[in-house]
Amino acid sequence: MQYRRLGRSGLKVSAVSLGAWTTYGGSVQDKALIKDIVAKAFEGGINFFDNADAYARGQGEAFLGEIFEDLDIPRHHLVLSTKVFWPMSDAITDRGLSRKHVLESIDLSLDRMRTDYVDIYFAHRCDPETPMEEIVEVFSDVVRSGRSHYWGTSEWSAAQIAEAHTYATAHGLVAPVTEQPQYSMLYRERVESQILPVTEPKGIGLVVWSPLAMGMLTGKYDDGMPDGTRFADNEGFRKSFLNDANVAKVKALKAVADDLGITRAQLALAWVLRQSGVSSVITGATKVEQLLDNLAAGDLELDAATIERIDGILAD
Repeated sequence: MQYRRLGRSGLKVSAVSLGAWTTYGGSVQDKALIKDIVAKAFEGGINFFDNADAYARGQGEAFLGEIFEDLDIPRHHLVLSTKVFWPMSDAITDRGLSRKHVLESIDLSLDRMRTDYVDIYFAHRCDPETPMEEIVEVFSDVVRSGRSHYWGTSEWSAAQIAEAHTYATAHGLVAPVTEQPQYSMLYRERVESQILPVTEPKGIGLVVWSPLAMGMLTGKYDDGMPDGTRFADNEGFRKSFLNDANVAKVKALKAVADDLGITRAQLALAWVLRQSGVSSVITGATKVEQLLDNLAAGDLELDAATIERIDGILAD
């Protein structure tokens, strides 16, 4: 497993990380299975585990909090994150990035996660109803209070990231050190043309979600849509990625992966990690086999000829 600096910060995160989105406490309720996946992730070199209060309305945090306690992994060996923004109840104050909601939410998240601090606290979206000054100041306060070591943004625009960073540095506050965008072989233009040109010069590292394009890049949809898959259960995800052009690209990528002796999932993860501005790829796993396959991408490096070959396929 490679470990990369989170942007220009001193924090080292595993190149491959494990996230709780849509799975732990949600589609996967088997705590014994989750415990086995998490244990093998840590044994395989993953130190970064990503979460959010909105994942299964707090159950993602609660499930992993209980499991880390059961596994008795030393806290200082882990990099834990969570996020705040989305509604957690019907209360009008229980959403967004107001000072009230952020300060109340971090304490609730820590309780669910059974920890005194997280390593990264993400603003899960930018809040158009809260001034940027208030957002930057409250996240600075969370960090300076010791409840998080760093803070970051998730799915913010390049302009919003730049505004937050500029305000923080100009006023002696804590600037964001990471952004969490969607990025994969099949969803690349936004990150490459808009986000990286802002984050790399500012030393903000990317920890990207959906690097396998909701599973599309694994090849599971080569011959249709199996029952029980993410696309079968979610029309929005299906419309985003499942089309004839993408199926053709994913099938063509099999030859590249086969020539390297790896799976298409490993190829897709290694392709994302080719970017120097990417610190980690956040993967999901509902089976131990999926986790072990993803782990193998943590020390893969693609040569220039392979990257050129992939880009030719993706451009078709």
